[in-house]
Amino acid sequence: MTHNTPLSPRPLRHLSEIHRRVMTAAQLKSHGVGTAETNEQCRPGGPWQQLLPGVVLLHPGPPTGEERLHAALMYASRERTPGVPAQPNAGEEHAAPAYPEVMITGLAALTLHGFSAAPPLTALDTVDVLVPRMRRLRSTGCARILRTAALPTPRQVTGIPVAPVPRALADAVAELTDASAVRRLLTEAVRGGHCEPASVVRELNQAKLLGRPHVVDAVDSLLAEGRAIAEDRLYAMVHEHGLPDPVWNVDLRLPGGPHLGGLDAYWPEQAVAVELDTRAPRQEEDALWSEYARKRETLERLGITVVHITPKKLRDGTEQQAAVVRTALMAAADRDPAAYVVVLPR
Repeated sequence: MTHNTPLSPRPLRHLSEIHRRVMTAAQLKSHGVGTAETNEQCRPGGPWQQLLPGVVLLHPGPPTGEERLHAALMYASRERTPGVPAQPNAGEEHAAPAYPEVMITGLAALTLHGFSAAPPLTALDTVDVLVPRMRRLRSTGCARILRTAALPTPRQVTGIPVAPVPRALADAVAELTDASAVRRLLTEAVRGGHCEPASVVRELNQAKLLGRPHVVDAVDSLLAEGRAIAEDRLYAMVHEHGLPDPVWNVDLRLPGGPHLGGLDAYWPEQAVAVELDTRAPRQEEDALWSEYARKRETLERLGITVVHITPKKLRDGTEQQAAVVRTALMAAADRDPAAYVVVLPR
């Protein structure tokens, strides 16, 4: 038998191409290929090879990156559902099998998400697979098992369940000691529009990685990059949606009195301010939020309307945020005049 020979009693025509090349021992058995025959085909120099325990590569030679991904998922899935993983029905040639409660994470996931700073799949020694914490499964061969108490919702990339970018970044950074590599990945995550800095920092914090100096340095660069992008989006929102020009990046003070705080945009005639919330969810989050809240309460007591906008809202709902600001500007005529404040460049 060669790797192109149809298996009986069920032929492999209904499987997608990748699943004619990588199968579990249980799948082979369902096609009439018993353990003894599988072992014979996987002998040294034979046409097949055992890529991972219970997972067979149906050709000689090195596996492709895609084959390694599917092999790792098959290995991680096999214990949860004994027997044959879900397969597409006849006629659904390009449908992918189900991989319940497992997903690719780490550098392999970032490669699948399209990160140019992540290495190609063939350059990775191992493929990280995220599984529930209670799974009894060991890392072996090209599959490294990572456990989590709460699985995130995966994204499907070419039929492969992939961890969201923030979680994949945290799992990748946990294994990296090269500061420049960490910085490149975090910067691309934000600059490439994959996610917002806050979601990345949240995952890094949960993974207890913020105590590593090279990670802290990269996070500082990430936050600076994220703020610059958010400011550019705010500027674009004002001009693209026809809002009147504000004064940008100012500090407010009471005449002869205390400093009231900095603002990203301010319309003095209408006493309307916009503040970007670019806080990172670190240990001091509660203290930072208290500072935000105190400043907002102080300004609103003086009659100044504060519109609080997160970078995510600016990215995903620019039109809605512009409408919120426009409404606040239009409502100014119906409010009592605000207290006089001094506006200074920040």
